Amino acid sequence: MPDYDGRSENVTILGAGSWGMALAHLIGGNGHQVTIWDRDNDLIESLKNYHVNPRYLQEVILSENVKAVNSLREAVNPRTEWVIVAVSSEGIRDVVSEASEFLAPQTAVLSAAKGLEPDTGFTMSQVIDLLLSETAHAGLVVLSGPNLATEIVKRVPSATVCAGEDLALARRAQEMLVDPEFFRVYTHSDVRGVEIAGAIKNVLAIGAGISDGLGFGDNTKAALMTRGLMEMTQIGIAAGAKPLTFLGLAGVGDLIATATSRYSRNYRVGLGLAERKPIDQVVSELRQAAEGVPTTRAARLLSRRYNVQTPLLDSIYDVIYKGKSPVAAVRELVSRPARDEFS
Repeated sequence: MPDYDGRSENVTILGAGSWGMALAHLIGGNGHQVTIWDRDNDLIESLKNYHVNPRYLQEVILSENVKAVNSLREAVNPRTEWVIVAVSSEGIRDVVSEASEFLAPQTAVLSAAKGLEPDTGFTMSQVIDLLLSETAHAGLVVLSGPNLATEIVKRVPSATVCAGEDLALARRAQEMLVDPEFFRVYTHSDVRGVEIAGAIKNVLAIGAGISDGLGFGDNTKAALMTRGLMEMTQIGIAAGAKPLTFLGLAGVGDLIATATSRYSRNYRVGLGLAERKPIDQVVSELRQAAEGVPTTRAARLLSRRYNVQTPLLDSIYDVIYKGKSPVAAVRELVSRPARDEFS
């Protein structure tokens, strides 16, 4: 299907994981010219020869206007109008640093990575801005929302948010991504809030997986998600975000999808932790990045930086990084002194 206003963009996607593949499928299907890059030569060769990724979303056959390359110089070239960063938060510094060498002044960047840098608390756009501070480019937009890759490629009705300080650029990204048949895209100006919400909801999804893995009910998960949303919002406000952002698609919307779906990697991390598996084993068995694990460290760092009380996020941290029993963590949360809900 052609894109919404008929303009064809020349798009490069960095990262051929499940989210990168879903975006290539969506944007290529909208009629844009897409180049997908990854360091994994086996993935790229399969995409070149068969238009199929042997590891992620194997059921997806990419359209003919999607090509795969393993050279960043070839992927990010003077004709590139958008670079979409769809690598894990842990790999973003290396990849963006390398790609910056080839970035052209007219090229805009769309960050599709959801995470916080664990040692700094930086959002992904802050990391990218820092890395591109001396590189001419057309600006930065971030993408976030309740967008499980498996459902996007099945064309399940979905919605997302493109946030940018330059709203004209955000609207251009909106037009590139929208598909009137199933994918609705909103614009937003609160970049910080959209990113913090999209990152910390992954931590809460781990908590939801723990809750379900322990056999607790809907009451428990509803309380966890609601109180977690409060902690996430308080961190966001302290960091300069708008409170209403956390009630939107990037906040409540993404939290519901990620904390309730068995497609969610972070939810599955929680299920593994409920079985008392070590976090290294849980992540190894997952075979994909679970952004909530490093983001748990970053959320703890931000709560200390801004002096925000986050007992739920702290408990998830203790289970992941201190080996605390999930049952003990729940017991401590429930037995905390009584208080007013919004004080």
